[in-house]
Amino acid sequence: MRKTVHSKLIACYILIGIIGFLFATAGGSHFVESYLEGEVGHRLYDGATRFASDEIAKTQITEGLQKLVDILASGEEAGVLLFDENAHVLVQSSNIASRMAVSDAKSTEMDFADADKAAINDNISPFELDSELWESAEYRISNFYGYFDSPQLNVVAPIKDSEKILGYVTYHYDMQQLYQKRSGLLGILQMIFFGVYALCGLLLLFYQKWVHIPMKQIIKGASEYANGDLTYRIPVKSEDELGYLSNTLNYMADKINQNGEYQRTFIANVSHDFRSPLTSIKGYVEAILDGTIPPEMQDKYLNIISHEADRLEKLTRSLLVLNDLDQRKRMMNIRRFDINDVIKNTANTFEGTCSRKNIDLELLLSGKELFVEADMEQIQQVLYNLLDNAIKFSNDNSSINIETTVKNGKVFVSVKDHGVGIPKESLSKVWDRFYKTDTSRGKDRKGTGLGLSIVKEIIRAHNQNINVISTEGVGTEFIFTLEKAK
Repeated sequence: MRKTVHSKLIACYILIGIIGFLFATAGGSHFVESYLEGEVGHRLYDGATRFASDEIAKTQITEGLQKLVDILASGEEAGVLLFDENAHVLVQSSNIASRMAVSDAKSTEMDFADADKAAINDNISPFELDSELWESAEYRISNFYGYFDSPQLNVVAPIKDSEKILGYVTYHYDMQQLYQKRSGLLGILQMIFFGVYALCGLLLLFYQKWVHIPMKQIIKGASEYANGDLTYRIPVKSEDELGYLSNTLNYMADKINQNGEYQRTFIANVSHDFRSPLTSIKGYVEAILDGTIPPEMQDKYLNIISHEADRLEKLTRSLLVLNDLDQRKRMMNIRRFDINDVIKNTANTFEGTCSRKNIDLELLLSGKELFVEADMEQIQQVLYNLLDNAIKFSNDNSSINIETTVKNGKVFVSVKDHGVGIPKESLSKVWDRFYKTDTSRGKDRKGTGLGLSIVKEIIRAHNQNINVISTEGVGTEFIFTLEKAK
């Protein structure tokens, strides 16, 4: 089974939950207990050393200090014992007496009064209360040499007068109290963990809604496109990166679909434009061979065959030029040249055609010389195609203007005729390959419908712009830009 990112995230989420809970419970319990031990031990040690250094403890070690000991025990929530220098218990706080009385009463079933009397008769060996042993650590956890039935956090501080030990003060914090605090803090820690874990689960739900589901829809769309269904639309409308990716894939599918339509149209147009002259050539050749056309008329039809062959040759050459431009196989030879001179030379090649139609070519050129940086041969092709197109659609006894101007470091070249013009609905299609208006098909069957496509590709390869302005019945103007030579 294929593992998805979503399933991996869920598995990680569950694993993190289990590990996190174990860490919060076991590790948290250890850390909390260590923290509480250190905090309570340090606090009791400070209290014990302060009391041991107090003048009252030094001067009244043998006098009644019960009230003071009870106050200290109540403030520290711990039991307090006072020993003399021989480790005899002199005073014990009331909370210790009550605790031990309850413990003894439970174990021996004696009354509380007798147990209270017996609780203070314990004696600890002086050797075991050696101050040097207890000075090595602030506190120790034990039952204090059997004095208590349960573990205590014990602190011992010697009461000294100069170097002489007068006695000992000991603090005893019941570990059951610490364990209860630990349980309370651990419960809070676990609640915090479950709260954070729930928030992470909420984030996982948001991920599923905002990332996982849109990603599945995008994957489905990509699969549909791979299977050839380019009409499928990915239904992701968000404004984030996934929405942008969805729109990009939808746009890509539209373009591929349009290219497919274009290819089908292209093949149909090529087939049509090749089939027409081939049919004419084949028909006239067969008619000549079988004698349908008499010898005295063969020259006329041979000329027609020659014209159709020229048309096929021109169409083939145009297709090769477009293929070179499409594949960027044709390396441009960018150099500095005089565009005015190129315009003059190109216009001269149409002198005969213009004379037959009585068309005047008016050159309105900026200065005697105007240098640009471009591929001269390709720009000649552009001028040739635009002039050929202008002459084709110009009326007899009209004029064609070719003008150059300079603006903002660009050279603008205009080719303007006063012919039939282009219908408004056809203006956006004149750059399409094999596109011909109905007028052009009827007026000049030798046109291939590729001339303006070649012009557009050449100008685009130069990173320049070309526009067309036309009014039906008035004329058409093509304007393109070139980089002015520095």
